[in-house]
Amino acid sequence: MSLTNKVKNSLNWLIGGAQGSGVDSAANIFSRACAEGGLQVFGKREYYSNIKGEHSYFTVRISEREIRSHVDEINMLVSFDAETLLRHAGSVVKGGGIVYDSELADVKIGEVPTLDDAFRDRLVGLLEKVGKPLTVQGVLDYASDNDVSLFSIPYFQLLEEFSTKIEDHSLSKLSRMVNVMSLSSSMALLGFPFETLGSAIRYIFRSKPKIADLNVMAANYAYEYTKTHHDASGLAFSLTTKKPLPDVILVQGNQSSALGKLTAGCKFQTYYPITPASDDSEFLEANEIVPQGEGKDGSILVLQTEDEIAAITMAIGGALTGARSATATSGPGFSLMTEALGWAGMNEVPIVVSLYQRTGPATGLPTRHEQGDLLFATKAGHGEFPRIVFASGDIEESYYDTIKVFNFAEKFQMPVIHMLDKAIANSITTCKIFDQQRILIDRGLLMENVSDISPDLGHASHYRRFKLIRDNKNNNNGEANYLISPRVLLGTENGIFWNTGDEHTEEGHITEDPEIRTAMMDKRMDKLRIAIEQIGDEDKATLYGIDEPDSLTVISWGSTKGAILDAMDRLIDEGKKIRFVQFRLLNPFPIERVRTLIGDHKQLVDIEMNYSSQLALLISENIGISMDHLIVKYNGRPISSSEVYNALVRIILGEAPRRIVLKHGA
Repeated sequence: MSLTNKVKNSLNWLIGGAQGSGVDSAANIFSRACAEGGLQVFGKREYYSNIKGEHSYFTVRISEREIRSHVDEINMLVSFDAETLLRHAGSVVKGGGIVYDSELADVKIGEVPTLDDAFRDRLVGLLEKVGKPLTVQGVLDYASDNDVSLFSIPYFQLLEEFSTKIEDHSLSKLSRMVNVMSLSSSMALLGFPFETLGSAIRYIFRSKPKIADLNVMAANYAYEYTKTHHDASGLAFSLTTKKPLPDVILVQGNQSSALGKLTAGCKFQTYYPITPASDDSEFLEANEIVPQGEGKDGSILVLQTEDEIAAITMAIGGALTGARSATATSGPGFSLMTEALGWAGMNEVPIVVSLYQRTGPATGLPTRHEQGDLLFATKAGHGEFPRIVFASGDIEESYYDTIKVFNFAEKFQMPVIHMLDKAIANSITTCKIFDQQRILIDRGLLMENVSDISPDLGHASHYRRFKLIRDNKNNNNGEANYLISPRVLLGTENGIFWNTGDEHTEEGHITEDPEIRTAMMDKRMDKLRIAIEQIGDEDKATLYGIDEPDSLTVISWGSTKGAILDAMDRLIDEGKKIRFVQFRLLNPFPIERVRTLIGDHKQLVDIEMNYSSQLALLISENIGISMDHLIVKYNGRPISSSEVYNALVRIILGEAPRRIVLKHGA
């Protein structure tokens, strides 16, 4: 196949190996090289919950056009262990390629100890059915029969030759460069220029210049060997470089929300280590002192606490002092935080909880993906208190949304739960550079000076922090609503008030008076009405696609966004009418906005990464509308645009059941 006939710059690349063997580093180099080469990138990381040894893999999709999700088909598989070949070789498409260690061909399936029994049984059944030996070679032969090109690389022979060339025979050290050599071999086969690859290697290892030089030399050695010893004419895919776009950056998901916190002026973050939320805090720890800029003092205190209860209570304490404060956790940790969350609701404390969802219940699949915490987030805690639940759909969005949720927390004086998840945290993408002109900081009714305290709010020793301020508007019962009362920083002179977990008076003193209880509950819960009135429609729910009465309407929330948009673009290109409503504000539920967007459309499809279609349940509960079709996935692997596309085609053709369960994933 000539270079001109190859599919250029449209590729799904996968690298795999044992956990701890450098899979992430290789994928980050590949992503960086493609981004430097002017290409669009979307990558996702999958890994087991142990520290080392089990199977880890990283899929990176490349295109010249915007991409927002992964696909199931593999065009280039890069491996330096047997398990990667056994698990993924069957997913490589016709015209694709496999780069592998030539010493692995004779490894028997039963000799790979990290293969689980269920997968091993399925693989053995497949190979026996097609008459292939129960070895790595059998799997490779099966792929070859499907017109997949095989490229064997003698990694350790190359290491020996390379070590002799550079006069360094410490192979135990050099063996860690197999990941970079295998990556480089794949780039040689794809025709990607080494100069750009070398630049990416130097960037990834920029803190260790000597290691960077060594890896560049090893990569170049493997690159030249592969070009000399392998014919890539049968490979249907190629990668070339373009002029980079000036306003595009490469961002990892575990950085975007953390960067948003720094921009928002978050001064205090607490956490107890938990996957996948810890990456957020660890990034902040690595950047606690930020270079000072105009109007910015650039520092944040990040504190690892003894448990999640301490994490949220310390963050609440920080917020009471006036510092923008947050905590980051995942489902099990959030479970422990719920009592303190209610305390924050009772005392009208502006606190942000970054909730990185993962698979549950209990420990579940601790490093895998799910959207199972929606109802938990909207209902968590005993009794009733106001909270905002807000969901981001992708990496770029999570940056701007993080700034918004701090504004919401302080403006409406309540806890805000920012819904993120493992799919966002462990992805990497190219996106437009974050636009500082879009950023607005709103601290709400914050009294910082004693002169700001008006006489009706208190006096020198008696500040009415929770003053019952009536609105002129009447509610549905003809009674007056309440407004938000100004808050004051702890320690403000002549601004003394009390905080307690009990019901309280305007000053914060404990009371059990029934009339005051009713008034205080009304005051707190009325803030949800105020939030609904003041949060913009686009922040409640966003509409994409062809907005016509007969369009198929897809609804969803969170990280399914990218897969849905990519699948929708493909369907629209094929002449289908389809629209997508992305829910962002999930509590308080934006009833009127939802009625406007989906109320008069006849065919509704809900897509979620949970078992019970939790958003569909919220819609039914709040406006009485049921979905015509439910598409769900709960095997712990993120949803792909391939799966969304195929499921929607079945629905359009009238061939789908009401509930479709998606199951793809290694």
